[in-house]
Amino acid sequence: MNTRSQLHRLTATALITISLATATAVAQTPAAPAKSQPGSAVHSPMAGMGSGEMHGAMKAGMEKMGQMQMTGDIDKDFATMMRMHHQQAVDMAKIEVQKGKSAAMKALATKIIKDQQKEIGQLDKFLQKHK
Repeated sequence: MNTRSQLHRLTATALITISLATATAVAQTPAAPAKSQPGSAVHSPMAGMGSGEMHGAMKAGMEKMGQMQMTGDIDKDFATMMRMHHQQAVDMAKIEVQKGKSAAMKALATKIIKDQQKEIGQLDKFLQKHK
């Protein structure tokens, strides 16, 4: 294996390790209990339900990326992992659009869905040509 291939493999391994460590830390961090106080944004016992779904979408995406077998082709591995990452963003943004309260965040989530789906299409085209 040449030096460039070794560097690419080390970089990919480092990115996966950092991603998994971050996901594990987030998953192990206890969520703060919802408080229903005057002036608080949380008033309903159902508040925060979308957050759990969003966390589940993030965790599932991280697990999928962590299980991916590297091919040794840095371009293909990058495209495959970025596709998963963008799909994760789309899944989380859809939850925001469905359950979010802020018009600004819902508008941003809608834009994220559009932009990320466009990039997923570009990644899919690359991956189709590089099977």
